[in-house]
Amino acid sequence: MRCLLLNSVLLLLLASCGSAYKGLQRTEYDAAACLQNFRPRIDSPALYSTQVDILQHHLSGLLYFRPMDNGSMRVLFLSEVGMKFFDFEFTKDGDFIKHYMLPKMDRKAVVKTLRKDFDMVLMRRDPSSAETFSMAGLHYISFRLPKGKIYYITDPACTELVRVENGSRRKPVVEATLRAYRNGVPDSIDIRHHAVKFNISLQRVEK
Repeated sequence: MRCLLLNSVLLLLLASCGSAYKGLQRTEYDAAACLQNFRPRIDSPALYSTQVDILQHHLSGLLYFRPMDNGSMRVLFLSEVGMKFFDFEFTKDGDFIKHYMLPKMDRKAVVKTLRKDFDMVLMRRDPSSAETFSMAGLHYISFRLPKGKIYYITDPACTELVRVENGSRRKPVVEATLRAYRNGVPDSIDIRHHAVKFNISLQRVEK
């Protein structure tokens, strides 16, 4: 009886250590063409009503995506009364510039997390570096990170972006959804972290 119980516990432990991505099967399809259907085409400033929850803090305001003439993208978050929370720039060649961060938020981990989150949803990575997989009837377009990967998960016909994941080797760490595209720009963007309370919700505002 003790051996049976021990075997059951070991099986449960092994199952809990399994990877959510172990079923990925490498396939070949045009990652660039697929991602082009969902990459936000922000050719003019886009404004979003924004809610941010970081641990015990709640922030609300307006977030601007502003394309620059040099090919970079500025991301600016302001309170409703105009106080600046942060001002970031994602350059054309893949670099990141922190122009401003509210001092009480200016922590390396916070900046790094925000950088990864917005980099993930802006989809500015070179598609030629992507790897393509399939699992459970869905397509996974993968980009390697220093730690983990980004997965853009679509239906097989590449007509729907099911979700975006920043995954570790075993499981999703961050999940994002981009919904209701109009003229190539999503009306809503939601980013949810699994391990810590760090969530961002954006709803597009018409000027």
